Amino acid sequence: MPVPHDIAAETELWDAFAESAFKGEAEPSFCWTQYAGHGPGPELLGSPESVLEIGCGTGRALAYLSQQGVKATGVDLSPRMTQLAGERWAPLGVRIEQAEVLDWLATDRAQYDAVYSIFGAAWFTDPSRLFPLVRERLASGGAFAFSQPPAIPGAYGPQGMYKGGFAGKAMFTYRYSYKPTVWERHLLRAGFATAEARVVDAPKDGHIGTLIVRARA
Repeated sequence: MPVPHDIAAETELWDAFAESAFKGEAEPSFCWTQYAGHGPGPELLGSPESVLEIGCGTGRALAYLSQQGVKATGVDLSPRMTQLAGERWAPLGVRIEQAEVLDWLATDRAQYDAVYSIFGAAWFTDPSRLFPLVRERLASGGAFAFSQPPAIPGAYGPQGMYKGGFAGKAMFTYRYSYKPTVWERHLLRAGFATAEARVVDAPKDGHIGTLIVRARA
């Protein structure tokens, strides 16, 4: 049974996160993992002429791709984050829109060579609803890739997550966690031709790795 996402409450949560996450002096960068300079790079997207980042946050990855000549579009739930990121990267030609990702994908008519999410909307959106919409927005042969922490063993499906600690106003959202093989099944069921999910080990033994998933339309 789908979990009851409260979009208004989640918007407030991500607006609060924006104030701490966005650094005005941030430079363009692209990294799938939570460890700087570790893991694969944008080559997982192929050689796209256009990309869409869902849950784009600070927009640093979009800015990096835009500098490489890619037409870069991002969508994020937080009005504050999209304002900050839009102002920061507009001079590079980056387009950032504020919207709930399922609504955006359902109404957007553009086609993209690649869609991706780095610890973004693919982590916080029901894959049974998200993946078919992503598939519709991809050009033939296009790539969909996303990264996030791997599931904690034994904890699968939607997981409630508080933000800002465990005192004060209750601000929470849901993230989605599955084994790599289950992510692959979700993607194939949504109409993707191929799907591969794997966990990239952290650069230090015993530290949290990164789930990286890639599919082709």
